[in-house]
Amino acid sequence: MRVVVGGSSGFIGSALLPLLRESGHEVLTLVRRHPRMHDEISWDPDAGVLDPRALDGVDAVINLAGVNPGSRPLTAARKRLVLSSRLRSTRLIAERLADHPSGPRIWLQASGIGAYGSRGEDVLDESEPLGDTFFAHVVQQWEAATATAEAAGVRVVHLRTGIVLGPGGGALGRLLPILKVGLGGRLGSGQQFWPWISLLDEVRAMEHLLTADVRGPVNLVTEPRRNVEVVQALARAMHRPAAVPVPAFALKLALGDFSSEVLGSIRAVPKALDASGFVPAHPDLDEAARWVVTKG
Repeated sequence: MRVVVGGSSGFIGSALLPLLRESGHEVLTLVRRHPRMHDEISWDPDAGVLDPRALDGVDAVINLAGVNPGSRPLTAARKRLVLSSRLRSTRLIAERLADHPSGPRIWLQASGIGAYGSRGEDVLDESEPLGDTFFAHVVQQWEAATATAEAAGVRVVHLRTGIVLGPGGGALGRLLPILKVGLGGRLGSGQQFWPWISLLDEVRAMEHLLTADVRGPVNLVTEPRRNVEVVQALARAMHRPAAVPVPAFALKLALGDFSSEVLGSIRAVPKALDASGFVPAHPDLDEAARWVVTKG
């Protein structure tokens, strides 16, 4: 397939591109500058600029673009940027696909597992209603922004990504270095559910969904496990203790509103992904943790 990818330079995108190419797909990337390579397409979501002709002969689009909400304090201005960066890129792609009847008919659009809000022990599949947190409201608008393309017949998949376990970034970007020196531990009570997936399975699932007969929201998770279990699995893989807990108040001081994503409990399950026939490479948490440590 000929696939266009937006947000390709991020933690997930940089792992997705080589996997797609190794699987035989032709990959083009959207860049916010003048193209330097033959496989680059210039776009500017803020200005609404994306040449429709760039989508000629393209089979699918994967859009992962959006400001990282955990990289800086979530001030009011930062929250507006988190939302606007997602809506502008998504709306632009939706418009181009809706206006290009011979263009891509498959669109994998990034979303987030924060869609459900913190729901304690409740088991959450894709049929569950969305929550009432800042991130749930972001997801609601983010996913709604694809509507014009869906109405035009494009198969849209909303990638509700969970806690991605991978070396060098993502949700573990701050946690792994602390665990490596033996100073890590559970976050808050540690009893909150973290719906995890390995970085390898995250990108494998995306490649799978290019051809699977699936549309709508898909929980990109392997299984939900409690935070303390995830932390202990990573520590075991590093042969380090995990006996220094981080109290909830310290996380709230350090992370502000983003602490809700760390302390909230989201017991999400991959109902749609399982039903599509996807088989994870890392179905076991300890196996995934060892893979993270080996790759790091």
